[in-house]
Amino acid sequence: MKHIYLNLKRFDVPTELGGVNRLAPLTEWGAQIVTGTQAGLAQYDPSEVEFIQFFPEAHLLNAVAARTADSRVQLGSQSVFRENTAVGGNFGAFTTNRPASIVKALGCEATLIGHCEERNDKKGILAEAGVTDAKAVNRLLNREIACALDAGLKVVYCIGETSEEQPAWEEVLGGQLDIGLAGVDKSRVVIAYEPVWSIGPGKTPADKDYITKIARFVKARTGGMDVVYGGGLKSDNAAMLASIPEISGGLIALTRFAGEIGFYPDEYLEIIRLYLGK
Repeated sequence: MKHIYLNLKRFDVPTELGGVNRLAPLTEWGAQIVTGTQAGLAQYDPSEVEFIQFFPEAHLLNAVAARTADSRVQLGSQSVFRENTAVGGNFGAFTTNRPASIVKALGCEATLIGHCEERNDKKGILAEAGVTDAKAVNRLLNREIACALDAGLKVVYCIGETSEEQPAWEEVLGGQLDIGLAGVDKSRVVIAYEPVWSIGPGKTPADKDYITKIARFVKARTGGMDVVYGGGLKSDNAAMLASIPEISGGLIALTRFAGEIGFYPDEYLEIIRLYLGK
């Protein structure tokens, strides 16, 4: 099966506050994205491809309410906390955090864990506490994955190496996989590979050979798990990514990178058409 993921990051922030949201007022933004995409996704066979959109939590209820009964849009959260509520246990003393139980109750079917921005946040917090163990982030993410799976969510687990880590990419990515996936049901997890070293203005994007090499490594290390490209599925790389047998989809974020940059539903649908070839 192919997997097309949409990470909406904080694309809800309006332009007057420094963001990229030109689509709709905040109270309507989540619904606008679902209504602007679900009809266009209806043409695709659900046994061949799934579409999951990861929203900031504040917009999930509006997004859920906008889905039609036959909508192809699945919804997800941007990570979960490493602990969860439980009958007879913690009833919800998680101020500022997002337990998997409420994510599921809000209507989510999946969550995105280990995105490079989440990894950087955890790394920064640990550094302030004097923790230099590079494996600590992976251990925390492993607990998040376990909580998400226990709550009945599917997981997209992001891995990737920075430019400083690239010379030791096998060790870095291997550790992220081995520790992050330890003891969990891998059948409900998809790996998203983010070449962090190649993402951003002025950087050279990872090419087909490099992405293929990493995808083959991940499959060999994990026993054949599905791998998608997390470095940005775009109109200009859709055909290239579609030509890699080991890649089963991609992660879309921004759809426009010049002029009025941002996420636009019609451009999202065009990227999918280019990738799937129809």
